[in-house]
Amino acid sequence: MVEKMKKIVILDGYTANPGDLSWDGLRELGDVTVYDRTVPEDLISRARDAEVLLTNKVIIDANAMAALPQLRYIGVLATGYNVVDVTEAHRRGIVVTNIPAYSTMSVAQMVMAHLLNITNQVALHADAVRKGEWEKSPDFSLTKASLIELDGLTFGIVGLGNIGMQVARMAQAMGMQVMAVSSKSEEMLQSFGIRKARDYEQLFSEADVVSLHCPLTDETHHLVNSERLALMKQTAILINTGRGPLLDEHAVADALKSGRLYGVGVDVLTEEPPRKGSPLIGAPRCHITPHIAWASAAARRRLIDIATENVAAFLRGEALNRI
Repeated sequence: MVEKMKKIVILDGYTANPGDLSWDGLRELGDVTVYDRTVPEDLISRARDAEVLLTNKVIIDANAMAALPQLRYIGVLATGYNVVDVTEAHRRGIVVTNIPAYSTMSVAQMVMAHLLNITNQVALHADAVRKGEWEKSPDFSLTKASLIELDGLTFGIVGLGNIGMQVARMAQAMGMQVMAVSSKSEEMLQSFGIRKARDYEQLFSEADVVSLHCPLTDETHHLVNSERLALMKQTAILINTGRGPLLDEHAVADALKSGRLYGVGVDVLTEEPPRKGSPLIGAPRCHITPHIAWASAAARRRLIDIATENVAAFLRGEALNRI
């Protein structure tokens, strides 16, 4: 029988559930309090006496854990768990879990949305119609910019995890040749019809499209810098749905302004939200979505379902998605 918890607190539940979904599954496991957002100075007062904390972006560090003696479990409502001091949690016997692979299809779909918007200039032409430009056209077809056919082009992927592999399948379905920088063996990639790149330099120089799906580490911080941008074709497209700091944003903006890069589509920035601005905002041919690739209703529903099952498993004494 599942143990009933006294208090479950969700610190920043709004992005996962702005009101169109339900936390009822968690409410079957304990007394649930949901906060849409929590600023750092409210963390301790809101989490006091909580045995289970669920967080997305609210940082749970050693000081917070020391001030929350009842805390037994931290569930991260995301795949990345850098918001939690995991070492300190382990030292204190606090279980930490995350939500893996819940948004694979949604993020891959956003990659394709950016790619097709850039190559087919969807937003540009739809806006022209809205402004009445088609009505005034002397021709039956109004063309505001060149359109690019993807069939036969090379799609380069950095990182072939769940999302990277799904993006590869979608690119292949559109007739593109896929190459990748990956830790997977050449033989394994060949079995999926993917060519293994020798290194970053080969991928950046040969690909018509480069899409980033690697984790953010010391090695990959500013993976896309001025040197690698200089290797890319002037007709190349860059897409980032991974982490903002994978890009040197100043270098990417400069490449767009100088015409050394055809187009960029990003769903992430170095600072989110960009309260201090970003060199990519206002850069020509740069299309930015506000970190929503993960946020389809289907993906958010999976996230909540997995988070609930993680807590239920913990209460049963089992380890599920434990970090």
